[in-house]
Amino acid sequence: MTQLEAARQGRTTDEMLQVAESEGLPAETIRERVAAGTVVIPKNVNRTFAARGIGKGLTTKVNANIGTSPSHFDMPEELAKLDAAVAAGADAIMDLSTGGDLDAMFKSVLDRSPVMVGTVPIYKSVSRRMVAGEPCIELTADDIFEEIEAQGKAGVDFVTVHCGITRHSLQVLKGCGRLMGMVSRGGSLMAEWITHHDAENPLYAEYDRLLDIARTYDIALSLGDGLRPGTIFDAEDRAQLTELIILGELAERARQAGVQVMIEGPGHVPLSKIAADMRQQKRICGEAPYYVLGPLPTDIAAGHDHIAGAIGGAIAAAAGADFLCYVTPAEHLSLPGVAEVREGVIASKIAGHIGDLEKGIASAWEKDRQMSAARNRFDWQGVFAQALDPVKARAMRDRSEDKDRDVCTMCGDFCALKTYQRALDAEKK
Repeated sequence: MTQLEAARQGRTTDEMLQVAESEGLPAETIRERVAAGTVVIPKNVNRTFAARGIGKGLTTKVNANIGTSPSHFDMPEELAKLDAAVAAGADAIMDLSTGGDLDAMFKSVLDRSPVMVGTVPIYKSVSRRMVAGEPCIELTADDIFEEIEAQGKAGVDFVTVHCGITRHSLQVLKGCGRLMGMVSRGGSLMAEWITHHDAENPLYAEYDRLLDIARTYDIALSLGDGLRPGTIFDAEDRAQLTELIILGELAERARQAGVQVMIEGPGHVPLSKIAADMRQQKRICGEAPYYVLGPLPTDIAAGHDHIAGAIGGAIAAAAGADFLCYVTPAEHLSLPGVAEVREGVIASKIAGHIGDLEKGIASAWEKDRQMSAARNRFDWQGVFAQALDPVKARAMRDRSEDKDRDVCTMCGDFCALKTYQRALDAEKK
């Protein structure tokens, strides 16, 4: 039985209790939102870890992508990235590996991760053929579904599936005159399959088959945005909106089947359009949780895209996005290193927290209040405890010449707080 099915029957599962405790909300509230499809709890029936929820009224969650490529396979390095991401506060890990021993990598991630794990199954389906020296394009519908089934048995908690890449949406794309046609790796693979076979996307044509697999293992479906804009110039065109409408229809079918579902979103979006994009998705997709990459409000931040992503992510989260996929400084350039993974997670955590403040999440406001109170009393340990990156905050304090005094090096004895307090004390005399 899935979390959605249990919630609709009025059952409060252990996972719902875990989410309620972590969010500081009544378990009944979590159950009601899961039943409505506005909250999902991605947790495969074959995995054991502390469940977390994604969706309406909950703190914004952050995902970190890791994984090998055909030109760079280093499993210990990828597992070090996993550790760094979790230590920095990531709520989920996606294994996007396409090179080396894919099964060993996936198993290692599942065994090691204390948080939810997601994948894009089509990557492994195609990569298996590449390793075997077989034409990738000859992939069959059975190959695709068998891979999803295998990952479900192994324990994957959520999967990205590009069901909205259809013959119709591809025709719309061709007439859009995009600057960058398609930047989704999974989406482009499905587009190539459709074109080569002159047939409908099996993930769309046989959607009920996908739902059966997802229901068996309680895999949350993350309906991928294969037509997301890869540049701010392509944002909110007819192709993107056509796919979103398809995803909204499929999300409703998933909920009717008792399958948890969330929607993936852009991408590269001008700052002025981000909030409206979030609200539009919520309307079209029945308030399903929204999982966004970035979004990036500029295309020229290469080497610093985590900063651009944090700016866009904060606006997105404030406007209703529920799940942020991190962006690292290496985005668009190379595989990120361990340090860059950490930077990406922290940047997205900052963005998510800012969004939570705007959403009125009580726990977010309480953290800021406690931080301000600690600063006011020069309680450095209290400052570190509330910081989103306590490791960096502590290291910066430790290098200060005034680290053992109740001042910071910036102001020293000219501390504004102390000066004002002296003024108050003098006034009392």
